[in-house]
Amino acid sequence: MSGEFKAVVAIDRPVQEVFAYLADGRNDPQFSPRVLRIERVPDTPTTVGTVFRSTVKDAGMKTAREFRITELEAPVRIRWTEVSKNSVTVREGGYDLEPLADGRTRVSIFNVLEGHGLGRLLVGLALAAARKDAPAFGTRIRTAAEKAIVAE
Repeated sequence: MSGEFKAVVAIDRPVQEVFAYLADGRNDPQFSPRVLRIERVPDTPTTVGTVFRSTVKDAGMKTAREFRITELEAPVRIRWTEVSKNSVTVREGGYDLEPLADGRTRVSIFNVLEGHGLGRLLVGLALAAARKDAPAFGTRIRTAAEKAIVAE
C-alpha cells in the first residue's frame, strides 16, 4: 500500500531565495521537529545525486534516513527519493515553487509513502498522521523560511 500527502503554502519571499533555502535539506530541522540531525553528502551545493542523511524520530523511535535528490530545476522544482531501508519510506517527494505577482512564492510539497514488510500495515497510520499535520507542516515551512531568508 502507498499513498500521498500534500501541503501548499505562500511564503513572503522571492522564489529564487525560497528555492535555495529548500534545496539545502540541512534546513529541514528548522521546520520538521522529527528531524534530529541531518548532513549533506557530499558537503557541496545540492545537485542531482546529493544525499541527505538524517536521524529522525517517528512514533517514539529513532531511525536513520537517506534521501537522494533526483531532480533539481532552479527555481521551480525539487524531487527526492528515499534510499534507506525502513518499514515506511518516501517513494517520491518534492517541492514545486511558483513565483507570485507580489514577490511571494507558492510552495507545494508532497510525499508518496509506501510500506515494506511490516510497514505495509503501518503505512496507513503514517499517512493519516502526515495528512492531518500537512497544513501545520506548510505553516512551519513558511515561518522558518521567512525567518531564515532576510527580507530586502
